[in-house]
Amino acid sequence: MTVLDRTTPRPAAERPLVSVVVPAFNEAEGIQAAIRTLLATLEPLECEPEIVVVDDGSRDATFARAAALSDAGLPVRVLRLSRNFGKEGALLAGLEAARGAAVITIDADLQHPPSLIPAMLAEWRNGARIVNGVKRDRGDEPWHAKLRAQVVNALITRLGGIDIRNASDFKLLDRTAVDVLVRSLPEHRRFYRGLADWIGFPQVDLPFDVAPRTAGASAWGLRSLVALTLTALVSFTSAPLRVVSVLGVLTLLLAIYVGGDALWSRLQGNAVSGFATIIITLLLIGSAIMISLGVIGEYIAKIYDEIKGRPAYILERVHGVEPAPKVQEPVEAVHERR
Repeated sequence: MTVLDRTTPRPAAERPLVSVVVPAFNEAEGIQAAIRTLLATLEPLECEPEIVVVDDGSRDATFARAAALSDAGLPVRVLRLSRNFGKEGALLAGLEAARGAAVITIDADLQHPPSLIPAMLAEWRNGARIVNGVKRDRGDEPWHAKLRAQVVNALITRLGGIDIRNASDFKLLDRTAVDVLVRSLPEHRRFYRGLADWIGFPQVDLPFDVAPRTAGASAWGLRSLVALTLTALVSFTSAPLRVVSVLGVLTLLLAIYVGGDALWSRLQGNAVSGFATIIITLLLIGSAIMISLGVIGEYIAKIYDEIKGRPAYILERVHGVEPAPKVQEPVEAVHERR
């Protein structure tokens, strides 16, 4: 594999294979329209298109409707996972299957606007290895959902050392970056947005406004957000573990204060009932202990999941073009280890 210099623009006459990875869960209503829109966007861009749809264990006809377009002769490959592994697993499956010199990841509901793809490819041709779609406006999302997302992104950015403010899974990755993500990072519980920022390489941010859903309803909720937040924090920072030490110091200071107050009252000849004080102190100490155990438990659970070594996804079926062979490890990664 030829590795381009990180700052060398790509020849304008080149017609590279461009893969678009589309994770889909219960998107039967709009998946065909999404695929046609993506192909229509790529057609005039001097590239060979490849659409990789990853059916993440849908319970509707998502797989069948996407496969129908593949049977109609369109450059579409459909992967079906054995069950719902979550978006992170679906993205990894798509990245491993994609064969393009550039790989774009985009949501099936097209709230990530395909109209931004030409600008992404232009930046890639100018030498960017990663082009990030950054949300400028979150569309008609409820105010509490916007606030929730802003708080979570700010928390991960501040504690994790990665900048994901207004970040999204709408990205273009050069083949080198794709190879690093799928071959050089063996972790199973992944946070795609964070890993794409963490690996480095020349990156460009392009702002976009979140578009209305083309069809169906979002399956993303508070539970999914909390799970993704925990995965991101545990994967990228040990800062929560320091909470344990902070809570220990605070409870020690509380114990010193309460003990000193009780001793002073005793020396002054005042009766020391202490019932309310003892109850409050026990509750505070008990809360600190439970929070500490919870934080430690999250890291132990992460270690446990990694040690088990179970795959991030299980592929049940591939429809369309034969799956790509395993990609070779990037030359740069090999040189770095040597």
